[in-house]
Amino acid sequence: MSAQTETVRRMTVPQIRSRKGGEPIVSLTSYHAHTAALVDKYADFILVGDSLGMVMHGMESTVGVPLDLMIMHGKAVVRGTKRALVVVDMPFGTYEESPNMAFRNAATIMKDTQCQAVKLEGGARMAETIRFLVERGIPVMAHIGLTPQSVNTMGGFKVQGRDEEAWKVHIEDAKAVAEAGAFAVVVEGVVEELADRITEAVDIPTIGIGASKNCDGQILVLEDMLGLNPWTPKFVKVYGQLGPMIEEAVKSYADEVKTRAFPGPDQVYK
Repeated sequence: MSAQTETVRRMTVPQIRSRKGGEPIVSLTSYHAHTAALVDKYADFILVGDSLGMVMHGMESTVGVPLDLMIMHGKAVVRGTKRALVVVDMPFGTYEESPNMAFRNAATIMKDTQCQAVKLEGGARMAETIRFLVERGIPVMAHIGLTPQSVNTMGGFKVQGRDEEAWKVHIEDAKAVAEAGAFAVVVEGVVEELADRITEAVDIPTIGIGASKNCDGQILVLEDMLGLNPWTPKFVKVYGQLGPMIEEAVKSYADEVKTRAFPGPDQVYK
């Protein structure tokens, strides 16, 4: 009898939601099929982040990322994965105007990419939109704290919560998105004590990035933790130095082409 292959089932939104206070949730960003296939083996969810504008396309911020670019990269990640939940960022200008606008664009993302959820930035001000989407069958991951799409109003990528008097606003943001129906919330770039307070204040998982080890999960930009970017934020631990490795491989290739060592006997057809 032939051995039966085990069916790989993709992680679901309720499964992520149920991890509140339990086993930490593992997440990374990914923007293409081949890296997504590697991450898929270990991540509970993969975020197709609008950070791709900076990481993949050399933009100065995420503000200029268009919807069609998110959809293109989202399709690639879904094609490369089998088990991780795939969440796609809604780019700047595609959801802020009204809940109806947000629904149209979120529905387009989900239909075109076949992802399982979308993510949008903003706390209490986006609660109405989150509720509108969730009630219409679109799972939403929220994002509070340092919200990169607001870089121009924030005056840069600044850590939030240095002033304890501002903690209440961030905690209320977290409560608002949870009450509106978000199944998880990314907490970015806030002081550790504030991240702990937020995690205690809501009944949905908090996903930390530059926050606290006590969040219910963690996320990093894949290229950051692989050492592919020349500048690394404080909150990133570099787990591999692929940048120098790639440069050395390219240099070796270039040297062999110039000396006609490549292609060799094993790389040509007789």
